[in-house]
Amino acid sequence: MGKHKHIDAINLLFEKSPVVDFRTIERIVESKGKNGRAKSGYAKLLVTNLLRQGKIKKLAKGCYTKHDDNSLAVFCFKSAYLGLQSALSAHNLWEQETIPIIITAKKVRSGMRQVMSGNVLVRRTGNERIFGYELIQEGAFYLPYSDIEKTLIDMVSFKQRIDPKTLKRINRRIDPRKLKDYLGKYPRRIRDKVMTLRE
Repeated sequence: MGKHKHIDAINLLFEKSPVVDFRTIERIVESKGKNGRAKSGYAKLLVTNLLRQGKIKKLAKGCYTKHDDNSLAVFCFKSAYLGLQSALSAHNLWEQETIPIIITAKKVRSGMRQVMSGNVLVRRTGNERIFGYELIQEGAFYLPYSDIEKTLIDMVSFKQRIDPKTLKRINRRIDPRKLKDYLGKYPRRIRDKVMTLRE
């Protein structure tokens, strides 16, 4: 009876939240023993069974979802947002398909990783650079994407090429005051490079 209660509670958790971490699952199954030490064996067994049954999917270490959207992995790398080419797509600034690109201050391995059936690119930055993002609706979810001004700066910071057509669209929609405010947080070489891309 107790086990069913735990499973029901975990299923409800996955219904309410697009992303669930392992610690939350541990808390639900009351994994603290009398001596106060975590007994995560049962929680691990539950997660393993749910993964095997295909009821949940792994997004990152200790981070799971029931949805088929690897962009949700951004919530596993707090503080983080989706940026660069994936932000250009979200803002309809270019037509090319792109994989989710997560920019995070978390100390994790940078580079490509497979999440579910697709790839996700993780890029690292400093804590002071995690700003300038907004929630954009994609299907049933609101995901954090860098705004247009921060996306332009990130493209320069991460040495990404911007084709002339895309740059023209960016410049048409950019807020000069917001861009100037953001650039105040960057070294002069980045500021100068960004300003050369302005019309």
